[in-house]
Amino acid sequence: MRLPTRPPTSPHVPPRPAVSRFSLIFQPVKPAPIYLDHAATTPVRPEVLEAMAPFFDARFGNPSSTHRWGREARTALDEARERVAACMGAAPDEVCFTSGGTEADNLAILGAWRMLRGNGRNAVVTSPIEHKAVLESVHQAGREGAEERFIAVDSTGTVQLDDARARISGDVALVSVMWINNEVGTIQPIAELAALAKANGAVFHTDAVQAFGKVEVDARKIPFDFASFSGHKIGAPKGIGAMFLRRGAPLEPLFFGGSQDRGRRPGTENVAFAVGLAKACELANAERSEHSAKYRAWRDRLEAAIREQVSDVVVNGDGAERAPHILNVSVPGVDSQSFLMALDLHGIACSGGSACQSGSTGGSHVLAAMHPKAPAGASVRMSVGTLTDDGAVARAAEVFTKLALKARGLVTA
Repeated sequence: MRLPTRPPTSPHVPPRPAVSRFSLIFQPVKPAPIYLDHAATTPVRPEVLEAMAPFFDARFGNPSSTHRWGREARTALDEARERVAACMGAAPDEVCFTSGGTEADNLAILGAWRMLRGNGRNAVVTSPIEHKAVLESVHQAGREGAEERFIAVDSTGTVQLDDARARISGDVALVSVMWINNEVGTIQPIAELAALAKANGAVFHTDAVQAFGKVEVDARKIPFDFASFSGHKIGAPKGIGAMFLRRGAPLEPLFFGGSQDRGRRPGTENVAFAVGLAKACELANAERSEHSAKYRAWRDRLEAAIREQVSDVVVNGDGAERAPHILNVSVPGVDSQSFLMALDLHGIACSGGSACQSGSTGGSHVLAAMHPKAPAGASVRMSVGTLTDDGAVARAAEVFTKLALKARGLVTA
C-alpha cells in the first residue's frame, strides 16, 4: 500500500494558505529592540572573550599546582592582577579578585569592621542610598554590635558634607559611601569623604562599581582604603570582580580553607575570568574619555527630548554632578511596573532602579531618601553604553514620551 505523501487535511483545521515570497517582502518589520540598561549589566566584549578562551581549553591548569600547567596558570593570574592594579593606580598585592561587587562590598565592610571592633572603635558610617550589598553588610555589622550611622542626602542624592563631618567623629571604625549612585547616577564627593575619615582615624571604603570606566579611579590621588569593582559593568563576564585594599588596611577574611590570595579570599582562583577582567579594565580605561563624552551627549539628548514632551517629568539627581551614562526620571501619576512593562513591550529595555532589587515591592530606597514626601510615580532608569547609538536614543525618547502621555490620558494612540 502506498503511503500518502502528505497527511490529509483535518475538516476542523483549514489548510494553511500558501505564502508568497512577495508577501514576505512586504510584511511589516518590527524595529530592533533597544537596550538601555547598561548600568545593570553589559555584553561581554569580543576582545575579552578572546583573551579568556585559552584558559577554558589548553591553559586550564590550577594556579596552585607546581607542574607546567599550574605554573602557566599562575603566571597568567599574576599578570592579570598586575594589569588590574595598574588600571586603578595600585600595587599588585593591593588587588583581591572576588566574584563581583557584592562580595567585595561584604569583604571590605565586614572584614574591616571585625578587625577594628576590638580597639574601641564601634561605629560604621554610610549613607541611606547605598547599594543593598553595602547596606546589608552595615546592618550585619550592627547585629554584631556596631553603631550604624547614616549621612543625610539632599534631593539630588548628594551626601551632605556638614552632616558627614558630624557623623564621622568619635569612635568611627569605617566609612562607606559609593562613588556613583547606581540608580540616579549622582557622583559623591569621595575625595572629601575619604579625607574626613582619615582625619578621624577611620578606614574608608567606596563602592566604585558604577564609577570605573566612567570617571578616573586612582588610588594614588584619593586616600580610600578599600574600593569595590565588578566586571560585568565594563564588558567582562558576570561572576568576576575585584577589591582594592591599601597595604596595611585591616581585613579579616569572610571564609576559610586555603592560602590563596594571601589568605584574604581562599579558594581556587578563577583564572579565565581574572584574565577577562584585566582586559576589560584596560579597555575601559583607554576608552574612558571618549566613551564618557559620547554617553553624556546621548543622555542629555534623551533627557531634553523627554522634558520637552512631558512637562512635569522629574529628573532624579538633577542639579548634582552626575555620571554620564545614567538617566533616572519619574513620571508623576503613572505606575512604575506597568510603565516599565509597556516600554519592554515596545522594545525598550530599561529598569526601575537597581537590577539587584528586581521583584521588590518596597519601591526604591534611594528615591525615598531623596524625596521622602514625594508622591509615587513611575521611575525609570535608562543607561546608555556600547549597544547605544543615535537612532536608539531618538526612538527611545519617542516611545517613552508617547507612553507617558498615553498613560495619563493626554493622547489616545
